[in-house]
Amino acid sequence: MQFPLVECVPNFSEGRDQQKIRTIADAVRSAEGVSLLDVDPGPDTNRTVMTFAGPPEAVLEAAFRAAAKAAEVIDMSVHRGKHPRIGAIDVCPFVPLAGSSLEECAELARRLGKRLGEDLGIPVYLYEAAASTPQRKNLADIRQGEYEGLPEKIGRPEWRPDFGPAAFNAKTGAAVVGARTFLIAYNVNLNTRSVSIAREIAFTIRESGRVRRDSRGNNIRGRDGEPVMIPGKFKSVKAVGWYMESYGRTQVSINLTDHKKAPLHLVFQECCRLADELGARVTGSELVGLIPLDAVLAAGRFFLNRQGRTAGVPESELVHTAVLSFGLSDLCPFDHNKKIIEYRMKEKDRFTEMPLQAFMDVLSSDAPAPGGGSASALCGALGSALVSMVGALTHGKKGYEAVFAEMETAGIQAQEYKDAFLKDVSRDSEAFERVMEARRLPKKTDAENPERDAALDRAQKEAALVPLEVMRRAKQASALAQQVAEKGNRNSLSDAAVAARAIYAAAEGAYFNVRINLPAINDRDFKQSVSAESETILKEVRSVTEKTLASVADAIDQMERNKGGKK
Repeated sequence: MQFPLVECVPNFSEGRDQQKIRTIADAVRSAEGVSLLDVDPGPDTNRTVMTFAGPPEAVLEAAFRAAAKAAEVIDMSVHRGKHPRIGAIDVCPFVPLAGSSLEECAELARRLGKRLGEDLGIPVYLYEAAASTPQRKNLADIRQGEYEGLPEKIGRPEWRPDFGPAAFNAKTGAAVVGARTFLIAYNVNLNTRSVSIAREIAFTIRESGRVRRDSRGNNIRGRDGEPVMIPGKFKSVKAVGWYMESYGRTQVSINLTDHKKAPLHLVFQECCRLADELGARVTGSELVGLIPLDAVLAAGRFFLNRQGRTAGVPESELVHTAVLSFGLSDLCPFDHNKKIIEYRMKEKDRFTEMPLQAFMDVLSSDAPAPGGGSASALCGALGSALVSMVGALTHGKKGYEAVFAEMETAGIQAQEYKDAFLKDVSRDSEAFERVMEARRLPKKTDAENPERDAALDRAQKEAALVPLEVMRRAKQASALAQQVAEKGNRNSLSDAAVAARAIYAAAEGAYFNVRINLPAINDRDFKQSVSAESETILKEVRSVTEKTLASVADAIDQMERNKGGKK
């Protein structure tokens, strides 16, 4: 994965002509270094949402090429669709991902807006984090009046474009470009054709709410002449209700501008509750574009807890639970590997995604990697998996009610350690390979020798730090093993003991991998610090492990005595 990364999610006013959609998508693909992650056309809205990501400059170039192609093939004068729109390149937000910031994305938006205005003659408005004035921060305000109202609107001084001509472009309309945090575009499906029911739900959940009315049904206005609003339930939620003719049903179309403030699962549950009150039913939901993994995992934990089950389960189970609970395959099959952004950007792990037999074959061969460091990390993953297993077998078990919450927390933490240890399996091998690459650098001249020595020293330090991180994680995991051994399901005592022993094996194996890399490092302070920390951690993990195994042995002895006394 390259860093930094930026996502771009342009919405084009064409959702029916597949040839035009492919042409715009091909323009995105033509930009080197960019990954086109999703193309989501909507025939009823007559709108396509594209999602692509990559290094900032590459994403900026892809956005311009796509916009230029859209301006060429889309004619707004004949466009009709359910979704509000103002132009062919209706809205184009940049979103910070790994290693990038909202401020940097706002600068990308300004640069794209300038190019669209100068090179393509498109009026451009900046919004959200790139907005030039507070009045233009909200996309809905800019888009008010839509394309049809643009000829009059663009002539008003307060709506002069930020870039491009202050004149109506009938073919392209205007473009809205900006920077924002990750937005989840999400639709809730109803078992009704009634748009009024969908709108009633939308008014109730969205932040802006609804207009307050008097006893006669007239809008109530404030002293400023503006309608008085009754706020909705969720902050950072925008919603409308509409009818989808192609599916013969209505939807509540939702934009979550901050899923931390308005978790997707809570919004969905409220839609279900409101639909029930109104005599309708939610049949499922639809994700437009991509979704961040943390929103899906939070939903998985929420739905498992509602079922009285522990959330201390593998990531794959959390995702599966969320997908089922949201009914994301209601309208069409849902592929989480294509719709979760981290999964789309994920690089294949050459070791941990191998079949077990294949990994063992490589480990047992004369290949220098994977080696003992990777095997140590794998031991940590195995031990952590067993810790989570004991927690899961305790949660919900009669007689252990007092420790349900504690065991669930232990299980969740153990799953996190398991996943981190698995990443260390490859990280250790990669660190070793960088040492070998540094050793192969040329050393024939006086200029080459210092460069080689410096590169080798950096690589050796990294090769020592990776197993040191394994040791640090093993220290935390060993404490969890002790916890589940002492408080977990008595029928799983042997599993807790194996967990403790496997985690200790991870710590001790990593310790020797730290030590073997230190002699080649020239930085004396670094060597002393790392050596001292590794010695301390190993002693602590050994002590905890011995206590855990002793407590397990005592508990099993007690179980045998109790059984003998009952005969």
